[in-house]
Amino acid sequence: MILIFDLDDTLYDESRFVDGGLKAVAGHGEVNWGWDAVESLDRLRDILAREGRGKVFDQWLQGHDAWSRGRVRDCVRAYRNHSPDIALFPAGRRMVDRYHARGPLYLVTDGHKIVQRNKVNALALWYDFQRIFITHRFGVAAAKPSTHCFERIRAETGCAWPDMVYVGDNPAKDFVNLNPLGVLTVRVLTGVHKNISATPSHDALITIPDLDVLPDALATRFPEAGI
Repeated sequence: MILIFDLDDTLYDESRFVDGGLKAVAGHGEVNWGWDAVESLDRLRDILAREGRGKVFDQWLQGHDAWSRGRVRDCVRAYRNHSPDIALFPAGRRMVDRYHARGPLYLVTDGHKIVQRNKVNALALWYDFQRIFITHRFGVAAAKPSTHCFERIRAETGCAWPDMVYVGDNPAKDFVNLNPLGVLTVRVLTGVHKNISATPSHDALITIPDLDVLPDALATRFPEAGI
């Protein structure tokens, strides 16, 4: 069994990272433009809750009649480069410890390579995993649902596709191209995607409420994993 984890909202709560990034942007606004950081953070959180991530900084700057491409870039830079205050889910820590002791683990995560590296650093995961694949290091085309990084794992380990397990949370991209290959896909209902209904082709073969149930899910194909 080759066990591979997703990162965001699978092993830790990504909303904590996002909120930390917004705090960094609010602090940047206070230092550089004189805007109260507490008020800015409330405004940024409100925009995020109503509109999603796409235009948070644009709308915040427009509210101050201070939008410019340069200032948006400054906000993005502050967000991406902040030092995250994040921790694994308790169940995530338990499962990583459990299966790290049994053999090599792998991690495949999408996202900006600096941001994902900062998350991995903050979570101190380098020791726990044989390899950590930040897909954007191989180009945007290597991001999920591409199987590029999974093919690299298969080549490195010499395993067959049905020997692989991928544990993720996002049915929009995590499982759709792995299911036809015979990978055991496991969806954990944590994070922002937990209430999304997915078509059978996009959903995982097994769905679990949290990672503490993972051993039972793995035992459906790999009995030794449940012991």
